Amino acid sequence: MAETIHHYLIFETAGGFCGIAWSDAGITRFQLPTKSAEATERLLLRRLPDAEAGAPTPAVLETVAAVKRYFHGEETDFSGVELDLAGQDTFFRDIYAAARRVGWGRTTTYGALAKELGVGPEAARDVGQAMAKNPVALIIPCHRVLAAGGKIGGFSAPGGSSSKARMLELEGVNLAPPPPAQQSLGF
Repeated sequence: MAETIHHYLIFETAGGFCGIAWSDAGITRFQLPTKSAEATERLLLRRLPDAEAGAPTPAVLETVAAVKRYFHGEETDFSGVELDLAGQDTFFRDIYAAARRVGWGRTTTYGALAKELGVGPEAARDVGQAMAKNPVALIIPCHRVLAAGGKIGGFSAPGGSSSKARMLELEGVNLAPPPPAQQSLGF
């Protein structure tokens, strides 16, 4: 079997420097923003050490343009981006497919995704592990998957859960608790 060749590109967005890697089959990795091109490249190559900088295909350029729009706060849909998830566990692929259906400005929970896949609530932990290992964060919108009770939960990207919160705020998701339904009468 021929070895898959990965190419990558580092590019700047309003959110910082992102990285994208691809094979002939589709996008294989996406690195969420960091403050420098060097840091982004280092993080991306940690996961794909044999990748080579390369000229992006039209599909990759289209994805880069969509990422730039996203970090400018424009509603963006990545569900049509062709991914190469070769080597990913079948159950993780199912989880990723379900997560990709969570659209702009919407959230779900680890447990709700598990239920959607027809597995019990005990599989919520597996959903969380899949999100933590997501090779193409943002394109598979793991930032839209919350912990039980709508809590932010973890986020393995640079900046951790504060980055997750910023991305959700960019999409208009309010993470603050709702105001009380009834105001105090003051006595």
